[in-house]
Amino acid sequence: MTIEPKRISRAEHPISRSLLSSAALRTLYTLKDAGYEAYMVGGGVRDILAGFTPKDFDVATNAHPEQVKPLFRSCRLIGRRFVICHVRFGGEVIETTTFRGAISDSHERDETGRILSDNEYGTLETDAFRRDFTVNALYYDISDFSIVDFCGGLEDLDAKVIRLIGEPEARYREDPVRMLRAVRIANKLGFEIAEDSALPIPRLAHLLGEIPPARLFDEVIKILQSKEAVANYESLAHFGLFAQLFPETDRLCETQDHADDFVSLALANTADRIDNELPVSPAFLYGALLWPPVWARYQALMRREGCTPAMAMQQAADEVLARAVGRVAIPKRFSLPMREIWLLQTRFDQQSPGRARRLMTHPRFRAAYDFLLLRAEVGEVDTALATWWTEAQNGLDLNVGGDDDPDDDASAPRKRRRRRGGRNRRSAPAAAE
Repeated sequence: MTIEPKRISRAEHPISRSLLSSAALRTLYTLKDAGYEAYMVGGGVRDILAGFTPKDFDVATNAHPEQVKPLFRSCRLIGRRFVICHVRFGGEVIETTTFRGAISDSHERDETGRILSDNEYGTLETDAFRRDFTVNALYYDISDFSIVDFCGGLEDLDAKVIRLIGEPEARYREDPVRMLRAVRIANKLGFEIAEDSALPIPRLAHLLGEIPPARLFDEVIKILQSKEAVANYESLAHFGLFAQLFPETDRLCETQDHADDFVSLALANTADRIDNELPVSPAFLYGALLWPPVWARYQALMRREGCTPAMAMQQAADEVLARAVGRVAIPKRFSLPMREIWLLQTRFDQQSPGRARRLMTHPRFRAAYDFLLLRAEVGEVDTALATWWTEAQNGLDLNVGGDDDPDDDASAPRKRRRRRGGRNRRSAPAAAE
């Protein structure tokens, strides 16, 4: 049965070609000129209609991937469950997807209901009903500049509601990451999650355990490295999703106020930096999210006789990271800086001029210092310690703790450099007789 979509003309909506990137327009018109249907879809359409500036643009077409690829010099086919095209123009990538077919019993699934194989193509209508939320199933038709709506997305945009398309539990089981997306999109737009779409989330939150850890890493970056980081964190905790991503941190945040305050403050700091267009690092974000269990384990280890701060922090980091990567895979390019930020926390107690100067040359010093400020703000360390390091960087009196450090490079005699020997070394002149 064919459903007649709702169409609104160019005069009735705010989307114009001037709001689209040149890469998106080139992709759309290249497909149209080659005789294919081409629509902008998803977040790009949704955000413009909701009054936001879109960050990326997705394209849907009836052209199959092997038909799309020859049209663009820089086109890469990716994906196993469903093949999509990444069309690159300079630094911008336009994700171009063939219309998906309707869900049927022939789709391969695992025991939880998650779809494993999905390379079946369909029509614009079947593609619309395969989208996750009604507000993401709005199509901008490049042929006449109209908006096409099969699923009631325009009404939900007006009502400021995020609603799943289809039966909520079945849709979450098909792809549990949709629970994270519901939270992210709702907080980004300032919308509410529809009651029928929100109700199953706590009961199905455990299904995130079926998602590959590498994919969850990317999803956590999207949801917590954002302007809405604090609201997203609170929503994740409310629905029981945060406990599935960071179970140890969640338990400590439930029982220790300073742990919850630290995570919230770190996320607020991240949001402020993004809002001010300052760089943010996944290493700092994940370092903050995993810090409560690292700090708790460090304190327990320090109660052991003969355990030094450096040894305790090293072991605590090893143990927590080993457990965390089973849930959310953290690439080494981020986990190594995380460890350095944690390990440097034990060196801030060494308040002597020489050691302070050496520590300030460490490549992770600034991130570790910012981390220390967060800890001081929630009362985990004395504010006097943070003040001392702030003044140290401003060139004030470093000798707060007493006499100069005997290891201070400035007071120690300079060592003579040992000359290297070798074939190219000149022979010493003969002594005068």
